[in-house]
Amino acid sequence: MGNVHVFDHPLIQHKLTYIRDVSTGTKEFRELVDEVATLMAFEITRHLQLQEVTVETPVGPSKSHALAGKKLGVVPILRAGIGMSDGILKLIPAAKVGHVGMYRDPKTLKPVEYYVKLPSDVEEREFIVVDPMLATGGSAVDAISSLKQRGATNIKLMCLIAAPEGVEEVQKQHPEVDIYLAALDEKLDEKGYIVPGLGDAGDRLFGTK
Repeated sequence: MGNVHVFDHPLIQHKLTYIRDVSTGTKEFRELVDEVATLMAFEITRHLQLQEVTVETPVGPSKSHALAGKKLGVVPILRAGIGMSDGILKLIPAAKVGHVGMYRDPKTLKPVEYYVKLPSDVEEREFIVVDPMLATGGSAVDAISSLKQRGATNIKLMCLIAAPEGVEEVQKQHPEVDIYLAALDEKLDEKGYIVPGLGDAGDRLFGTK
């Protein structure tokens, strides 16, 4: 069973407070989401393997460590996931970026896939699927399934805020996937929104309604 990791770092929690705040405007909201994604990326990459290398300092040779070259991929779920991908790439700029386009049917609340584009070497990469909100879990479950169908075997899910229902659904459908969160909220409301949540992440990121 994959683990659920809720990051309690003070900077993540502080910035998340302002992300939630209804009075935070689009520009500041976008910047804060970007910053929190970078901080979360710092935590989610803690497991990356290192190899010993030798470099020449101004004083002499030094045995040091560098990443062992494991290939990473970042896959934002369109459209709101885009708001987190740049923040991750600041720390791991060599990662390839894929995209999975999903939207939620307003009547059925079910996700509908409309676009998938992934790096060609899917089998060799460790993927981080990103979406600010894990509500019903439908979009995340389908996005992870899309990656698996194309050969991905090593997948993590990273979200700002989740509802227990969404976490449960991902664990049920993809039990081996680790889930990384800045907050685990109370519940979903009757419209499928996370309570207390932050509203519609896509609308707040891009200034749409």
